[in-house]
Amino acid sequence: MDIRNAILKEHSKTQAQQIARWIGRDARKFAELIDLFLHDEYRVVQRSAWIISMVAEKYPALLAPHLTTMVTRMEEPALPSAVKRNVLRVLQFIQVPEELHGPVMNACFSYLEDPKEMIAIKAFSMTVLANLAKEYPEIKNEIRILLEDLLEHEPSPGIRSRAKKVMKEIQ
Repeated sequence: MDIRNAILKEHSKTQAQQIARWIGRDARKFAELIDLFLHDEYRVVQRSAWIISMVAEKYPALLAPHLTTMVTRMEEPALPSAVKRNVLRVLQFIQVPEELHGPVMNACFSYLEDPKEMIAIKAFSMTVLANLAKEYPEIKNEIRILLEDLLEHEPSPGIRSRAKKVMKEIQ
């Protein structure tokens, strides 16, 4: 299968799942997908991010060699929301390597503070930070302050639900 052509052929959950199944636990195919995610045009990047999250949820070990590059990509200005959302979705379910804790925390705090950021990105950031707070309890107060502010100024159902869950978790 030509992954790029398959990605461009159709944008649907069924197509993304089919590509994810084809990749399976094959590290070479996954690396090809990561390369598209990191270096292709916007539409391919956006769609490949979704497939990466599907594969990584089943086979998180495939992600290990690519995490540093993915986290570095999150620091780029004008990064498509789909990329942020899907990288964060994956980071919720894995043990983030220690050398990436700082950049991941910075990105997540930045997303939570940005009033223009999408709700899903904020929700995933909350969970990633809650996971990191287990190792860095000193960030709990900063998380709590940000969540209280979000609940006051941006009380959407998604924010409210995730913030309450994270607040309980970090107490």
